[in-house]
Formats: sequence, structure tokens, C-alpha cells
Amino acid sequence: MRTRLLPLLIVLMAGVLLALGIPLGVITAGVEQQRVVIDRIDDAARFASLAQFVTARPAGDADGKTPEEDERRATLRTELARYYGLYGIRAGVFYRDHTPMAAAPSGTPAPRDGESAQAFREALAGRRSHDPHQIWPWDDTGRIPVASPVIRDGDVVAVVMTDSPTAQMRSRVLRSWLLIAAGECAAMLVAVAAAIRLTGWVLRPVRVLDAASHDIATGRMNARVAATAGPPELRRLARSFNEMADNVEDVLEQQRAFVADASHQLRNPLSALLLRIELLALELPDGNAEIASVRTEGKRLARVLDDLLDLALAEHSAADLQLTDVAALAAERVDSWRPLADDKGVLLTYEGQPAVTGWADPIALSSALDAVVDNALKFTPEGRPVTVAVTPEGERVHVTVADRGPGLAEDELARVGDRFWRSGRHQNVSGSGLGLSITRALLAAGGATIDYAPHPPHGLKVTVTVPRTGP
Repeated sequence: MRTRLLPLLIVLMAGVLLALGIPLGVITAGVEQQRVVIDRIDDAARFASLAQFVTARPAGDADGKTPEEDERRATLRTELARYYGLYGIRAGVFYRDHTPMAAAPSGTPAPRDGESAQAFREALAGRRSHDPHQIWPWDDTGRIPVASPVIRDGDVVAVVMTDSPTAQMRSRVLRSWLLIAAGECAAMLVAVAAAIRLTGWVLRPVRVLDAASHDIATGRMNARVAATAGPPELRRLARSFNEMADNVEDVLEQQRAFVADASHQLRNPLSALLLRIELLALELPDGNAEIASVRTEGKRLARVLDDLLDLALAEHSAADLQLTDVAALAAERVDSWRPLADDKGVLLTYEGQPAVTGWADPIALSSALDAVVDNALKFTPEGRPVTVAVTPEGERVHVTVADRGPGLAEDELARVGDRFWRSGRHQNVSGSGLGLSITRALLAAGGATIDYAPHPPHGLKVTVTVPRTGP
């Protein structure tokens, strides 16, 4: 969940920072250019004040180089040349007919087209030229034209034009953008750190709840959650979870106690009933079919009560986990069951490595293997094999018992291990339907599992899986 929530928060914060940083960068570039434009307007106004005292157009060539050139024109030319030499900004004063009054560098023509011509026309109309288009740091050919009218006696007699390079301005804008980007990156890092802390604070109780739910689902009913961290809503959820777990544990404990007490209390009257049946049988002729049937049903009921008590004890007892040689234990159980297999004509064999260790309760694992091997021998016909194999795989050890009996259908495999369930095809085989339920309870207490699968072409394969890592 954290991998989904954290990217969402980061994307949202990145969007907010971009929504603030991009306009800030645009505004910074605009402010920097406006500062340059204002500076050029001031320069143009100063040149216009000098130009308005050049009272007459000189006779002679168009650039004004005549003997009658007065001192004011010389001063204007000197100032324009000095301005160009110092700042590299082309500047000129032009009459209304575009002939130059003075220009630097010498010979600079009046603008005829483009943005400079538009600024020239606006100045001829008596207005300061409009703000030029925005110059961006990557626009290395952009220039800033500024025009200002020269007014004498209320009339526009000339126009001052400045045409400024933008390299320095673009460098300043780029530096400002780099500072903004650095600030955005720093803010993003802070935001990511805050998002990580926030998601950790919010999701930590969820992870604890998930772990506790898994513990309860795997049989550790005493798992609880400390409702001391996280948002108030999750703390309330943790308290509710603990109350629910307490109630579920109480109900299960009452159920186990009832099953254990009922099976225990029924044993005494059942034993007395079986004794009276035997006394009654002494008064009847030998071979009476009804008495034999009653004896069989009584013994079956006693076996069911014994299995119910074993199931209650298996679900209530805690596992004594030890580092166990699973292969040696499985081979030992095979040796113990081989006389019965030989008596039935079934070939019971062990396959696998001689030594494979895993963490298990030896007694519970032995009981589980006994129940599985017993079932395999019951349903395997004479002359068919039953194989017990131990296979290590990563962090698990698999103990597989495969038979060549009739097997189970797909819908029946889903019900194997349910209490009192038996396949309709196997009702004539002795048993209570609780053996595999007891096996599953014994294995679950130690973190082991049991699975059932077909064994082609026919038969059943039961796999007991034991962890190889300690609890």
C-alpha cells in the first residue's frame, strides 16, 4: 500500500511545486527584462534631451558631417559613441524621414521592418514604444528595441532608438532559474522526506494489523495490536480489532472446551452401555446378528469420541518446535508402518535424501504422518505401491505421500480435511472422518501445512510442508 500511496503524494507535491515554480520563473524573466527596458527608456530619454537642442538639419550629406556642425551635435555623437563603446548597445537619433541625426556605430540605418520599425512608428506618434516580446534564455538571437520621441515645441522632430543585446540579461535570468530549480529540488526533497514519514506514520498501524490478522489466521489466537501509534481512526480500529480477537478467542475456547467435555463425559456412559451389551450377549445364542451390529456401532461411537477428544486437544495445545531431521523421522514412520503394509500386500517405500532438517514438533509431525500413511494404506489395493518422499525446496521441506488408490474427484479435494467428511465412495471403509482434521490442526500449530492433489493416472498425493527457518 505504501508503494501506491507514496508515489501519489510525490506526484501531487511535484505538481504543486511546478505550479508555483513555472509562474515564478516566468515572472522572474519578465521582471528582469522590464528592468532592462526601463533602463533603456531612461537612456533614450537622456539622448532625446540632448537631441532636442540640435535645432537645424545641417546642409550637406545625409549623415550631417558638415562644417556647420555645431557643438551640440558633436556632444550628442560623442555620447552615443561612448554609450556604444561602453555597453555595446547600438543607439541612434533619426529624423522623421529616417535620416540619421547621430548614430553609433556610425552608419547605423533607421529600422525599416520588424519590431524595431513598429517601435519607431509608435515614437513618431508621440508615444513611448510598447514593451518588446519576452526574451528567454535560449533565444540567443533576441534583441530589445526601445524608441523614444524627441519633442520640440510640442512636435515630434526625431526618434531615439536603442537596440540592446540580451546576453547578460539572459545569463541573469538563467541564474535566477537555476536558483529557483535548486529551491524546487530542495523543497521536493523535504516534501519526499515528509511524505515518507507521513505514510510510515499512517501505514505502520495498518502493517501491524495485517501481521496480527495473519497470525490469527494461522492459528496464533493470542496475537494483538498495540493501539498507541498512528492516526486516531486507526487507533480506534486497532482497539476494535483487539476486542474482536478477544471475542473470537473466547468463542473458540468455549467450543474446544465443549467438544472436549462432551467427548469426555460421554465416554463413561458409553463404556457402561457397551458393558451391558456384552452382559446381554451372554444371555443370547452365539452368532446373533443384532448383537454383533450393536457391538460394531458402539465401538465406532467410542472411536468417534476418542477422535473428538484428540481434535480438541490438538487445537488447544501449543507446538514444541525443534530443529528436526524430517527425513529420518519420515523413514522411521515408514519402517513402523511397513509390517501392516506387508500384511495387506502393499509396497510401502521411502524415497529422498537421508537427512533433511526443518523446524517442526516431532510428535505432531509423527502423528500427522501416521494419519496420512494410514489413510494411504486403507485405500490402496493389494499389489499397488505407496511412496513416502522428502524433498527440500528453498525455505521449505516437502514430505509427500503418494498412493495408487481410487483417488478423489476435483470437488472432493476441496473438502478433504473437513470434520466428519468422507467420500461417498468410501463409506464402507472404517474411520470417523476426523483423522485428517486432527492432522491439519497438529501441523498448523507448528506453522506447517498439508495439501492434497491427484496422483495421475489414479491415486492421491498428500504433501506436508514444514518450514526450514526457525520461528
